[in-house]
Amino acid sequence: MYYAIISEDVANSLSLRKQARPHHIERLKLLDSQGRLLIAGPHPLSDDESIEGFSGSLVVAEFSSLKEAQSWADEDPYVAAGVYANVRVKPFKKVLP
Repeated sequence: MYYAIISEDVANSLSLRKQARPHHIERLKLLDSQGRLLIAGPHPLSDDESIEGFSGSLVVAEFSSLKEAQSWADEDPYVAAGVYANVRVKPFKKVLP
């Protein structure tokens, strides 16, 4: 089943993100190579591209259980680096396209 991992950043997280990004992306690439990643990306602070920074992230990936998805989310390098203030994991059902 797919699970949505919905993360919210701490204020002024950009420098923390930059430091942890290589390890964060490495884990996402592994999920992708396993055919388990549906979508992943950050939420920009604004639709104004001149404003730098992010308010959070979304990852939708396949896991065998909610517990496994939560464990994967808990081990994210952004969690260890203090980027995220809050992380929620919820089952996700892809309907379209």
